[in-house]
Amino acid sequence: MLLYIHIPFCDSKCYYCAFNSYVDKFHLKERYMLSLEKQLAFELERFQVAPKEIESIFIGGGTPSTIEPKLYEKIFESLRPYLKENIEITSEANPNSATQTWLEGMHQLGINRISFGVQSFDDAKLKLLNRAHNATQAKEAVLNAKKAGFKNISLDLIYATLGDSKELLQNDLKTAFSLPINHLSAYALTIEEGTLFEKKPHMSKERLNLTSWLFKKIANFGFGQYEISNFGSYKSTHNLGYWEYKDYIGLGSGAVGKFGMQRYYPSTDIEEYIKNPLSIKTEQLDLNDKKTEQIFLGLRSCVGVDKNILNAQELKRAEFLVQEKKLLLKDDTFYNTQYLLADEIALFIS
Repeated sequence: MLLYIHIPFCDSKCYYCAFNSYVDKFHLKERYMLSLEKQLAFELERFQVAPKEIESIFIGGGTPSTIEPKLYEKIFESLRPYLKENIEITSEANPNSATQTWLEGMHQLGINRISFGVQSFDDAKLKLLNRAHNATQAKEAVLNAKKAGFKNISLDLIYATLGDSKELLQNDLKTAFSLPINHLSAYALTIEEGTLFEKKPHMSKERLNLTSWLFKKIANFGFGQYEISNFGSYKSTHNLGYWEYKDYIGLGSGAVGKFGMQRYYPSTDIEEYIKNPLSIKTEQLDLNDKKTEQIFLGLRSCVGVDKNILNAQELKRAEFLVQEKKLLLKDDTFYNTQYLLADEIALFIS
């Protein structure tokens, strides 16, 4: 069982961001955290969570570092009996708000992994994306996390942005790997509806040869790729849990949960969520939905696809891809060795 906690507050709205986040709702922080506590109590009962069953927690956003550690305390008090030994507890953070005091406070609560939304160490690119920090702050934040006691530190980088060059990306990687990190996520800039970049589609400029070059460079630094966007000497338990199709509780406005063949959606309107955090929409999945998701998730990651979930025609197509050296079959599981072709391979099989 996994747990995701959504914090929808942000210092600024990045031009590419389509997540449920607000820059003008900080006055609602304390009430929002109280509503998270109410939903948590409800979900622990609905999901029939047993003691020590929760194996990972991920606090995302938005920007979790806009919430002071003391406001997380009651949530973690409630969760303590349900946490597995040596559980991975991750919080996202932005360099401008992840102060030394915040990092130390979160570490004391039990958070043992930090994921920084760095995106780039190039100040001009950060400004282009409307990030609220600069390169110096990003480097200082990672070093401060190490000082605070974090052993597992990750950072995000964005590529496929207008103006990206090998030189810029090489400098980003060189800086990233000079820091005490053991995980890196590299995301292609995508233009989504409702973002400020929606009317500027030219801002995203992905070139397959540049992406391939970038992934090889990351591998040269010793970070293995275990999903299309994730690399590290450490593999995130929480990430793997999603790709393995495990159940997960989704707390907060805009979060998503899954239990068995049902998916749960709390309100995306923060005021409505605060009024009634238990007003949650339900989506019923069918076996075809489940299989399709397992194929797409498995082929985008090191999890792979169990051959036994495929029907005769799907199995035949997958075996053909093995013959063509597009897939690897090992221990009754099909593995993808070319993540950049993951979606095309999944569509071919399905």
